[in-house]
Amino acid sequence: MDLAALTIFRAVVRENGVTRAAAKLNRVQSNVTTRIKQLEEQLGTELFIRDGRRLVLTPAGETLLPYAERLLALADEARHAVREDRPSGRLRLGAMESVAATRLPGLLAHYHQQWPAVELELEIGTTGKLIERVREFEVDAALVATPLDPASIGDLFETVPVFREELVMLTPRGHRPIREVRDIALSTLIAFERGCAYRAYIERWYLEHGVRPARVLELGSYHAIVACVAAGAGVAVAPRTVLDLQADTSNIAVHELPDIGLIDTLLVWRRGHFSSALNALRRALMASHEGAAESVDADLPRAEAPVSVDVNVV
Repeated sequence: MDLAALTIFRAVVRENGVTRAAAKLNRVQSNVTTRIKQLEEQLGTELFIRDGRRLVLTPAGETLLPYAERLLALADEARHAVREDRPSGRLRLGAMESVAATRLPGLLAHYHQQWPAVELELEIGTTGKLIERVREFEVDAALVATPLDPASIGDLFETVPVFREELVMLTPRGHRPIREVRDIALSTLIAFERGCAYRAYIERWYLEHGVRPARVLELGSYHAIVACVAAGAGVAVAPRTVLDLQADTSNIAVHELPDIGLIDTLLVWRRGHFSSALNALRRALMASHEGAAESVDADLPRAEAPVSVDVNVV
């Protein structure tokens, strides 16, 4: 059982079939099929059964998958470890939309200039989804909001705070001041889907005051959320930094939420799953968090390098 066979096995699972796995791995389908059969022969059991046109994992395949993920992750970590002086290879980073839009552009540009050998992939999602992606080795690390129950992250992960966000309530211009939930005149809460930590905080705030939004309008971006608030569709909660991206906030009123306070953004990764590329990113994030961006910038090479980051929304 070699790493190449495990890589093919994982690809077939992730891509839901041999055809897409072969395309993903730049292999011919017959080669993928042969390697899966060889792996099954080595293990003495079937890993897939065919259900119509689908391949479905057998119980043995379900058992093998997390081991394959761990072995491939350890192999990747080992490759990074022996080249600790020069971060390289692939780094898969997850981030909330607000962080990706407001905090990361300059930082990732500097990172790319300093470590051009790192192939950076960025996935966008809610805190809940991103933690799950880290859990399943789908991303190496993620930038997430501190969950409503911080203990929910568990001992499986390591975390470090890297940013601090002030949550504010957004309403249409002219809305009366908001000192408590009952001051909110609009009954619709505009928010991301469940799994968004900021949504969880504001919903808890509502419930603590015995109020429940009449309806929740779920949208997938802060641009759309702010636009709907400006149009009078409802109210929303967002990090204050998001407003810096809006070209026109003349139809928006911003209300502080002292009952919620400041929320830390955490860099989260699986315990023991670390690499030189991730360590370099952690250092850059910590320098930014500590207000030491100047010292980081001084270490960057002067030559311009094009920034290439693959972005996926999950």
